[in-house]
Amino acid sequence: LQGLGTLKAFGQSGERAKLLEQKSHDLFRSTMWLLGANTMGRGITDAGMAIGAAAALALGAWRVHTGTMDLASLLVVLMLGVEVFRPLRELRMLLHAGMLGTAAARGILDILGAKPVVTDQARAADASTLTPTVTFEGVTFAYPGARRIAHDGVSFHVGAGERVAFVGPSGCGKSTVVRLLLRFYDPDAGCVRVGGRDIRALSLADVRQQVAVVSQDTYLFHGTVEENLRMGKADATPAELETAARAADAHDFIARLPQGYATVVGERGVRLSGGQRQRVAIARALLRDAPILVLDEALSSVDAESEALIQGALDRLMEGRTTLIFAHRLSSVIGADRIMVLERGRVAETGTHATLMAHQGPYWRLMSPQVSAAGPEHVMGVNGARAEAETEATEPSVDEASVVRAADLPWRRAIPILARMIRGYRARLSATFGLGIARVAAIIAVGVLSALVVRAVKQQVSFSALLIALAVAAPLAGLLHWLESWLAHDMAYRLLNDMRLALFKKLDALAPAYLTRRRSGDLVAVATHDVELIEYFFAHTVTPALVAIIVPLAVLATLAAFGWPLAVALLPFLIYAALSPVVRRGHIDQLGSRAREVSGDLSAHTVDSIQGIGEIVAFQRESARGEELARRAREYLAARMPFLADLTREHALHEAVTGLGALAVIAAGAWLAAAGRLDAPMLPLLTLLALSAFIPLWEVAQVGRQLADTLGATRRVHAIDTEPVPVRDGPGVPGPRATDSMLALRNVSFTYPGRLRPALAGVSLTVPAGSTVALVGSSGAGKTTIAQLCLRFWDPAAGEIRLAGHDLRAWKLDDLRREIALVAQDTYLFNDTLRANVLLARPQATDAELREALVRASLGDLIESLPDGAHTVVGERGMQLSGGQRQRVAIARAFLKDAPVLILDEATSHLDAVNEAVVRQALDALARGRTTLVIAHRLSTVRDADLIAVLHEGRIAETGRHDDLLAEGGFYARLVSRQALMGTHSTLGTN
Repeated sequence: LQGLGTLKAFGQSGERAKLLEQKSHDLFRSTMWLLGANTMGRGITDAGMAIGAAAALALGAWRVHTGTMDLASLLVVLMLGVEVFRPLRELRMLLHAGMLGTAAARGILDILGAKPVVTDQARAADASTLTPTVTFEGVTFAYPGARRIAHDGVSFHVGAGERVAFVGPSGCGKSTVVRLLLRFYDPDAGCVRVGGRDIRALSLADVRQQVAVVSQDTYLFHGTVEENLRMGKADATPAELETAARAADAHDFIARLPQGYATVVGERGVRLSGGQRQRVAIARALLRDAPILVLDEALSSVDAESEALIQGALDRLMEGRTTLIFAHRLSSVIGADRIMVLERGRVAETGTHATLMAHQGPYWRLMSPQVSAAGPEHVMGVNGARAEAETEATEPSVDEASVVRAADLPWRRAIPILARMIRGYRARLSATFGLGIARVAAIIAVGVLSALVVRAVKQQVSFSALLIALAVAAPLAGLLHWLESWLAHDMAYRLLNDMRLALFKKLDALAPAYLTRRRSGDLVAVATHDVELIEYFFAHTVTPALVAIIVPLAVLATLAAFGWPLAVALLPFLIYAALSPVVRRGHIDQLGSRAREVSGDLSAHTVDSIQGIGEIVAFQRESARGEELARRAREYLAARMPFLADLTREHALHEAVTGLGALAVIAAGAWLAAAGRLDAPMLPLLTLLALSAFIPLWEVAQVGRQLADTLGATRRVHAIDTEPVPVRDGPGVPGPRATDSMLALRNVSFTYPGRLRPALAGVSLTVPAGSTVALVGSSGAGKTTIAQLCLRFWDPAAGEIRLAGHDLRAWKLDDLRREIALVAQDTYLFNDTLRANVLLARPQATDAELREALVRASLGDLIESLPDGAHTVVGERGMQLSGGQRQRVAIARAFLKDAPVLILDEATSHLDAVNEAVVRQALDALARGRTTLVIAHRLSTVRDADLIAVLHEGRIAETGRHDDLLAEGGFYARLVSRQALMGTHSTLGTN
């Protein structure tokens, strides 16, 4: 679900649906084996109870016949026998829940019993007098399972107040320094010291209190901007929040948000652009005010205009603080007191920028491509980030919920929706009904045959034929129950497969807009737990509900045959037992729906907390976040307890009504026996028969809780199912020729949902087939919006976009996206092998084609370092790789896809200079002959573009070639001049 945007961009969501279908089918098969054993146990229990009762009756009848037992004693034994088996029947109904609970407990206990990688000190050293120095002494460290070590004898010292930069190619161990400093891991050899003390002798809280971090992979939690800023300082005043935001150049864009600092940013800050997220993270670190500051690619997603402002703020922040800077950009490291170059896990060289450049060693090889490009035109002052327009892409209206609400759907409408779901399984449903009726008929037959045996014993006539019939009927009930349960679960789990697949396809149609407005934890709760609750309805509720109608009617008919007063005496109690759940249905449904919503919010908060655990630990917010989780758990308890209390009262009343119904039958039967209209020995057996009429009603009452949950789940699934699809599939177009890939925007206007200001207004632009057009402009100009419209993540509100002469709305979505290769700044990798993640671009590619794409994306060294090479699992979101490595995987996808249209959205922003130069040459070669749209890229590509289009506030302000636009002195020239400060600073530093 989280990767649906990536799947759609590569036209692979249909293939992913097939994979989901296969996994769901595998789950179905393994579950049915388990249920086969489970339901067999139920059948054996039922058969054992019936056979036991029949055996006791046969033995008792024989003893009465032989005179060793009187008839009254036999009736007492039979009555007690029913009560003996009753707790076993109740226990059997709890068996499945017990199995689920045991399995869940095993997973929980595994986590609780796991040993932490890093343990806190019970008696930690005093940290009150620590000086802010950082020392690595012979540190050697390898990540678990890695083929290469990350650090191999790393030694350095950073003095108090010193500013030291660390540079090196992607994967050289820069971020490992940060993780070891924060004690996310301990070194395998050597030690890390803060203030001269081994950090293993300090408490984790004291170590992390010394450090404020701005990381490349910024994580913002689902909450308001203010709540995310308060991660840095919980008790900050509004004035302090605004001061920090202004220093990070974040206040202006925050003020423009719908609710300012109270605007919800979404999970992972998805409603903000990359640059905005990073500026919030910088402001958060400013509020932290720690003596040691760590900047891990802190400016990698900030546009050039903001970079100069933020760099100034960071310069002020770094005064008097010990600062460790990890970066690829020359402008970020050039002002450091010292620069250390990491290479293959070792410190290759150290010195100032000038001395290292003069030495012409590893640092010179890394930075010379940037120095040669330095000057007034170093990097287009466009962006190092996705456009701020992305804020508009995802910012919802202020009243929109982040958790799927149970739709305003009364249960009388919800039940027909459930009925429509089962439409394709009518034959199985009918067979299940038939087996359920046959099972109850067998149970009633046991009771009737028992009564006839007692009558035969009293009348002293032969009862052997009745005993044979009883011997057949008794085990038959258990066998029929097993078959009924098996078939009901088979039907329900097949339906579960269909529902999961249908829900995925609907979310696929709604993505990415819908996913940015909803929390992934809650969507997972809908796709898993809510869907399984609907399965429970069909497996455990439908058949018992039908049986609950038929059985009482059959019992009433049997009682009436022996004497109509018996049926009349029982009827009002059966009516109450049948109607009481229906009468209270509305109240219970409301409580159930509320509980499902609160459960979804709890799941979403839990997932958000687990995904952001690194930030929680780094900012020492474990207790606060734990309390938030506990508060939501208490809210769930508060929503659940009235529901459970209501059901408990209903159960108690049901027990009382069952007992009163039996007493009424006994009273009516005693009156009939006294009048000579009923044989007295028949009365106990008819009473047992009357009690059996309550069994299916009691079973329906037992599943009442699940039914209420099911209706709540149905409403949540229905809310997604009825959500309007923003982009619909087209009828299809004739296959375009390889040379026919012209992309044209004609008077395109677009406004993101919930926003007033248009992202694009009357944009017209033509990208001729085989040409390269660069989109430049300040943050929020609408550049990324054009890329998203070209992929049909949204459709224009006015105007049209055409590819190969056809309106994009005429294309089949998968066909369109197969024509376009996208390299975005934020790369999503699935929890799969590196090979599988690259093959996502073209699953049918050969091994030779895959190897070529990996080499062209400069991934050869990375693959050699991984434990299983290209078959290494990269982790969820590719978190086992560095930011630069993830971006190279995205570039490898573009090479492998080999599509006629190429969109590069900050395609190399996370790469070091050496890898960038290699990959840039490969991308230039890939772009030749292709229709290429480049967003906010480096000068070399902008300068050589066939056309540069400058966007300003959603409109095209000017177009032309690089030299012509500079000569005009318009928007483009001003963008270049804004970058001049950073470029001149870089140049001066080298002289």
